Amino acid sequence: MHWGHDQRAKARALSRVHDAFLGGGSAGFVPRKLISESWGRSLAAQIDPYRHEAPIVLGPDEVADRWAEHPLSGVLPVLRETLVGIAEDAMHVMIITDGDGHVLWCEGARKVRRSAEDVRLAEGARWTEEAIGTNAMGIALAVDTPVVVHSAEHLVRTYHGWTCAASPVHDPDTGTTIGAVDISGPLHTVHPAMGALVSAAARLAESELRLRQAARDELLRSRNMRHLIALRGEPGALLSPTGRVLAAEPHGLLPARIDPTADRVPLADGREGVLEPLAEGFLLRVARTTAQRHPVLSLTFLGVEHPSAVLNGRELPLTSRHAELLTALVLHPHGLTAEQLALKLYGDRGNPATVRAELHRLRAQVGTGTLLTKPYRLRADVQGDFVAVREALRRGDVGAVAAGYRGALLPRSEAPVVRDEREDLLAGVRRAVLTLGDAESLWEFTRTDGGHDDVEALHLLVRALPRDDIRRELVAGQLRRALRVDG
Repeated sequence: MHWGHDQRAKARALSRVHDAFLGGGSAGFVPRKLISESWGRSLAAQIDPYRHEAPIVLGPDEVADRWAEHPLSGVLPVLRETLVGIAEDAMHVMIITDGDGHVLWCEGARKVRRSAEDVRLAEGARWTEEAIGTNAMGIALAVDTPVVVHSAEHLVRTYHGWTCAASPVHDPDTGTTIGAVDISGPLHTVHPAMGALVSAAARLAESELRLRQAARDELLRSRNMRHLIALRGEPGALLSPTGRVLAAEPHGLLPARIDPTADRVPLADGREGVLEPLAEGFLLRVARTTAQRHPVLSLTFLGVEHPSAVLNGRELPLTSRHAELLTALVLHPHGLTAEQLALKLYGDRGNPATVRAELHRLRAQVGTGTLLTKPYRLRADVQGDFVAVREALRRGDVGAVAAGYRGALLPRSEAPVVRDEREDLLAGVRRAVLTLGDAESLWEFTRTDGGHDDVEALHLLVRALPRDDIRRELVAGQLRRALRVDG
């Protein structure tokens, strides 16, 4: 339905809708969804459309105290410059509420101020939907949106001669709604741009609040950076009083905000941080009494068709490419760049962008605290089967080498880093068991793909096994087949 600029005709049509809504009849059309939903909330709060009026809940002294402490009092010049002159010319009042709907400031032409005070559009009144029913300030605070409420769209009949436009204002620090800015005036003074003007004023107020916050942040950093420097390279951060991270070493140590009331703060490297209050804000440092706890990553990559990984008892869905990435990272504990990983996984045709995408997906599986960046590296206690064999080879424990080596490392992989490690591991295991010549170690080795047709290993095993060992004949047959293949 369109009324153009005929506000009185619009008011009469809205009045019919209002009466029909309350009387259960029909006016041929329905109110806007935003309005009908507000009417429903207001009636549920037992607002009487015929006798209700906004309650005065704050005295003059309390209003003055709250306004002096409210963030919007500091940006009043911005709002005045944008709205007051226009409001006075148009016979409107500018109203500012807090986040609970209390009117803390009201300003405008003297005549319209008196009219506004007669209907309790004045300091100290509460203008939430629960207090006075559908109105622009109440809707703006209830559903966090700019709104214009015309005439009989107000649930309470007292305000059918008024039109109001309001917009919520948000705290740039926390994002919470800290109040509403409103222009209210008699019906005949309404201008079509009223809603857009109020919304623009609220955005300007938020911009000014952001500038003031940035200035406070910079001052806090300059005054307290010495505390961060005094940590001498240990992880730490400066936080605002509300927990925003203003400076951190190293970069990426923390998310953008943490709970400033937390006793312990998990860090990206697995340690925990503690918060120390400063004159303004907080210093976060590593808890001196907290031992570093690494996640446990168990890998089964030897001689299996489908490699598996378990992180702290939780099995991970593992692709072949992720198994190759984990192999490369385990073999290079100090970390690799995306460029280095591309070369190790794909050779000269490797693309670092492809590797970064795979690493991003892998980090989503294992967690950002387990797969670190710059360079990419694992922060975990790795219990991989191929890691155990490498360690046994280093110790010279041939029994553990033979028992742990169950086959080739990721046998289907053609990644250069895996292929090289696969060959080195097989050569190391073979050399160890051949040098020792122990029957049990040779037996274990010749059960693997790499040792199954190893003629030298089979020769040694046949000689090492006692004549009454039932395995001796089996190995002899295996040796004959290997010789035929070899020949």
